[in-house]
Amino acid sequence: MRKYLFSAGFALLVAATSASITMMTPPAFASQIKYVVNNVPITTGDIQHRAAFLRLQRKKGDAADEMIEQTLRVAEAKRLGIRISDAQVDAAYQRFATTNKMQLKQLDGVMAQSGVGKEHFKEFIRSQMAWNQALTARHRSESGGGAMSEQDAVRRMLDKGGAKPTAMEYMLQQVIFVVPAAERSATLSKRKREADAMRARFNGCNTSREFAKGLIDVTVRDLGRVLAPQLPPEWADQIKATKVGGATSTRETDRGVEFIGICSSREVSDDKAAQMVFQSEGATGKDADELSKKYVEELRKKARIVER
Repeated sequence: MRKYLFSAGFALLVAATSASITMMTPPAFASQIKYVVNNVPITTGDIQHRAAFLRLQRKKGDAADEMIEQTLRVAEAKRLGIRISDAQVDAAYQRFATTNKMQLKQLDGVMAQSGVGKEHFKEFIRSQMAWNQALTARHRSESGGGAMSEQDAVRRMLDKGGAKPTAMEYMLQQVIFVVPAAERSATLSKRKREADAMRARFNGCNTSREFAKGLIDVTVRDLGRVLAPQLPPEWADQIKATKVGGATSTRETDRGVEFIGICSSREVSDDKAAQMVFQSEGATGKDADELSKKYVEELRKKARIVER
């Protein structure tokens, strides 16, 4: 499910982002409240940005309706306790730029020149990431996955005619160069250089604490056994691509600057792995789209939507 929603949410055409955009940014105007959805306002400016986003994707759709649905999705994610940090959004924005072979400044320019705006796109990213998690939770709830035992998961997979699945098991170590919120603007760049230097010297989890001894406010945490389906989405691809004894690239997070060391990895086939694989599969393609539509329809029926 995660893979489906991510690709659908980020369906900005590479041709549109890499080519020169001749559309000029619409002139500034006084934005007014157009809709109020469960006490959350949607302005004419929000709708204009979404209309520009649809044009950039060469996608048909009603910009106002999309903003209403996004507002409902975000509110539902908040109700479920789902929070997407600014660091997660920034990392996704950076990945999008990298995937499309663009520098951040180039992507910023495309967003500004097309009338979408960087902040509107980032809020779209945040809503997609949150809705992804909400849908995953909904799917698990409807399928009984939330309370499923390891043995039940194995039995279900075998009943479907599949073999008992395997999964990669990682032993991981997290290294955090702590940056207090009050000092972030003044020290983040310096801490990132320190983290990059330690990451370059990293040659296995056994020596990382020695390296950290002479450094101030550096935390080294052993994360223990982590199966591939349990990996945090923002780290998963890098962890899978990193060899044992190596470390991921550094990343700015709410805590400061971090990287993950890969202590060991192996393929396992046990009941716990089967449970994780089964619960992570979820729905894909048409099934995920239908679940999303059904969920949004339910939210609409319960919502108070007022047009000004």
